[in-house]
Formats: sequence, C-alpha cells, structure tokens
Amino acid sequence: MAAFEVKQSAAMKKLPLRLLILAALALPTAAVAQRADPVYIEDRLNQLQQSISLLTGQIEQLQYRNNQLQQQLEKMQADYEFRLEQVEKGGGRPGGTPPARPATPSTAAAPPPAAAAAGTAGAAVAADQVYNDAFKKLQDGDYVGAEKGFKTFVQRHPQHTLAGNAQYWLGETFYARRDYQNAMTAFAEGYKAYKASPKGPDNLLKLGITLATLGRKPDACAIFGRFAQDYPRATDLQKRRVDQERQKNGCG
Repeated sequence: MAAFEVKQSAAMKKLPLRLLILAALALPTAAVAQRADPVYIEDRLNQLQQSISLLTGQIEQLQYRNNQLQQQLEKMQADYEFRLEQVEKGGGRPGGTPPARPATPSTAAAPPPAAAAAGTAGAAVAADQVYNDAFKKLQDGDYVGAEKGFKTFVQRHPQHTLAGNAQYWLGETFYARRDYQNAMTAFAEGYKAYKASPKGPDNLLKLGITLATLGRKPDACAIFGRFAQDYPRATDLQKRRVDQERQKNGCG
C-alpha cells in the first residue's frame, strides 16, 4: 500500500509538468491559427500599406524640400551675379558707385524687388509649415488634427506644388477612421482637381479601394480599369496594387 502511494505521488508530480508541456506546444498552434485568420491577414496588410504610404509621403517631402533648396541656391547665385555685374559697371566712376538715376513715379511707388522676394519666400515657408504640421499629426495618429491641417492647406494654397499630396492625405485621414464616405469624396476630388499631380495615381487607386469597401464593386472595377489608361507611367508598386485589387474584387 505504501509503495502504491509513493507511485501515485510521483505520478501527481509529473502531471503539472505534462500539462505545461502540452500548453507550450499548443501556443504556437494558436499563434499559427491567428496568422492564418483572413481578418488578421487583412488587418496586417492594411497596416503595412499604411506604413508604406507614410514612408512614401516622407520621401516626397524630402524631395520637395530638396527642390526648394535648389531653387533658393539658384536665386542666390543669380542675385550675386547681378550685384557683381552692377559693381563692375560702376567701377570707372569715383568711389566705384553707379550713376544715380532719377526715380520716376512708377518706380518710386513699386516695392523693392528684395522686399517682394522676401514676402513670397515668407508665404512659401508659412505654407510649408502648415503642410508639415498636418503630416506630423497624421504620423502621430491625430487624424482629426491632420484633417484640419490638410483642409486648411488646400483651401489656402490650391495651386501649391503639394496641394495634390495634401488632398490625398486628407482622404487618408478619413479612411484611417473608417469614414469611407468622406474618404471617397476626398479621393475623388483629389483625382479630379489634381489628376496630374504626383499623388494623382494614388488618389485614383484609393478611390477604387474605398468604393470596393463601401460595397460598390462595379464602380470600383471601373476605376481600376481606367488606371492604366490615365497613368501608363505609374510605378510598379501602384500597378501591382491595382492588379491585386482587381483580382480581390473579381473584376473582369
């Protein structure tokens, strides 16, 4: 009897260990099952696509700033060459000063070129600041603040180089909050008003995706069908996204 109790006690001690081993073996299976869940996969794809979009936006900002710096350097060089030319022309006069010209009423009333240039530069800096602040809020997940910022930018600077980008990101602020109706409107406006902008293809692509999400698959397929015609020089990534969405929605 004592020997039986000893064996029973040893078996009871081994039981929790076996349960722990079985539980450990079951965890990877549960994780694999989660990864195989279509909803989980769809959410992960959406997160990855959102991250790619934000990274693309950062690259576009850097490219824009680089262009702005290049333009500023060219203006500074042109101004320097102009001033040097004026100095050389006035070199033969006493003191090296150019001859004074009487100011006419028209020239006297006109603002100095330097002041006009400074005003234009100041407006450009202010516009860039509004855009950058809105994009930073988008990155931080402050979609309401980003929406207000991009709306302000488009309203105040509809002809700005980044206006098409701002309209696209405005649509993304709605899409991220699952406000697909307003997202559809924003992407459609982006495609209509800024078709030739760098974000034109993305506006059209996201318009089709939003329509499909709203259950309007025939309209979405029509949008995907015109993508190649409107943007034959779209990036390979954009073309692959269109093909994926066409297959996903059963477009013929």
